[in-house]
Amino acid sequence: MAATPDSTRRLIKLGFEVLIESQAGLEARFTDAAYVEAGATIVPDARALWSAADLVLKVRPPTDHPTLGVHEAELLREGGRLICLIFPAQNAALLDRLAARRATVLALDAVPRISRAQKMDVLSSMANIAGYRAIIEAANHYGGFFTGQITAAGKVPPAKVLIIGAGVAGLAAIGAARSLGAIVRAFDVRPAVREQVQSMGAEFLEVTLQESGEGEGGYAKTMSPEFIAAEMALFKAQCAEVDIVVTTALIPGKPAPKLITADMLDVMREGSVIVDLAAEQGGNCELTVPGQVVSGPRRHRHRLHRSHQPPAHRRQPALRLQPLPSPRRHGRGDV
Repeated sequence: MAATPDSTRRLIKLGFEVLIESQAGLEARFTDAAYVEAGATIVPDARALWSAADLVLKVRPPTDHPTLGVHEAELLREGGRLICLIFPAQNAALLDRLAARRATVLALDAVPRISRAQKMDVLSSMANIAGYRAIIEAANHYGGFFTGQITAAGKVPPAKVLIIGAGVAGLAAIGAARSLGAIVRAFDVRPAVREQVQSMGAEFLEVTLQESGEGEGGYAKTMSPEFIAAEMALFKAQCAEVDIVVTTALIPGKPAPKLITADMLDVMREGSVIVDLAAEQGGNCELTVPGQVVSGPRRHRHRLHRSHQPPAHRRQPALRLQPLPSPRRHGRGDV
């Protein structure tokens, strides 16, 4: 949800009139009554909201509306303003739709990773929750113990977890898996994150080929063919040993790199789980189906594919959309 009742009050104090689509906040556990109490006006549906607002706030990029049968970009008023995630490099068709509406768009995913813009870093706040959620989902589908058990019937070893990509989501996944008692290994093309991984109690995996994957803004870059071949060999060896794999690898402006191939699935154990957090950008697993839980080649093997889905959490990422630099009303404005 792009606005909470609390952030709604702040916008109203700045002079904005705030419109909220009916029941839009239910998945974040915010009722229409809470928004009305904050001073917002409830509108019946998305069509009424988009046509009335001068500025539209949302979290996800515009997409086909599930009930109206029309693309949300078509609902935006001519010359309107939109603030949300856009992922412009992967959404050329969406940009064309918005350009046809003469829309002014602020892509929150394109905000630079600098100190001044830290409060607008929506990707980091959502990635942090996605990494945590990935482990919780994986534990649910795995069905075994994460922590080791010693019982009268014998010893049960702890689960082994591989995290590919040690950015915000990867580090959150490491922390969650370690807190549940799993043995965690992590890989990243950026040597600078080694200390961060090790400080959280995980093993940092490396390939013999020395090459830095540090790109602009702290993101990863595309690696050489030799490095890719070496890391793929490492991943195949690890897939034969681990119970859970969480992939988080993304390259800004490009489709997600394919890191888990079909032949790697063949060596995985029965009941193994893969959580692909890069599904929305094409996925790190070759057989990823975004937003779906897919059974692998063996009956009891699961692959979970999740994009950066907003969790049902009352505070994040909703509040991340509120600290835009000093909004001021000039004349009448509806948000």
